[in-house]
Amino acid sequence: MKRKIVQTGDGSKTIQITEWNERYHSIHGAVQEAYHVFIKHGFEHVAKQRVEILEMGFGTGLNALITFLEAQKNDREVNYCGVEAFPITMKESIELNYCDVLDASKFEKVFEQMHLSPWGTKTAVTPNFTLEKRKQDFFDVDDRETFDLVYFDAFGARVQPELWTERLFEKMFQALRTQGVLVTYSAKGSVRRAMQNVGFLVERLPGPPGKREMLRATKP
Repeated sequence: MKRKIVQTGDGSKTIQITEWNERYHSIHGAVQEAYHVFIKHGFEHVAKQRVEILEMGFGTGLNALITFLEAQKNDREVNYCGVEAFPITMKESIELNYCDVLDASKFEKVFEQMHLSPWGTKTAVTPNFTLEKRKQDFFDVDDRETFDLVYFDAFGARVQPELWTERLFEKMFQALRTQGVLVTYSAKGSVRRAMQNVGFLVERLPGPPGKREMLRATKP
């Protein structure tokens, strides 16, 4: 499918799939959304010094980058696993302006390394941040009690409804350790019920700019 780089409301860029009229991040602000959903209500919420993270939808690498920056700032250790069936190109990643918007130009090489690192291999980006990218269909994820935190950043239910069903949330439930947390930008009632039906305890939280609510689910 055809993709193009577009600018969002906070000055950061994202990728749009033209056939779907769907973007990798919120048009109201890619960086704002990522920080609000995945850092504020996910990474900061998990009170562990060493965190195992699974991202469903590695996409542009923005969530991995901001998690890396927060880990450096707070001296936390992160093992990060990003699942992506259709990786973006290196050319597309170069056009993204996240390091500039985040005032993190000294980490441009880190962001580049995230995209250049081989798929299916654990790469030590820094001594306290390890990245493993999996070129994998979401439904092929079969981890068991491995992760403390899931960033669920799939395309919206409007274009990929099959990714927001009990079948996939059951896999996320199994992949998390006890008291593990899943965060997502979605707040649809059907999504919340699917999470609850597989055993999650689900909270509605204030959403990022442009969205009234988001969801956080905890494995009891």
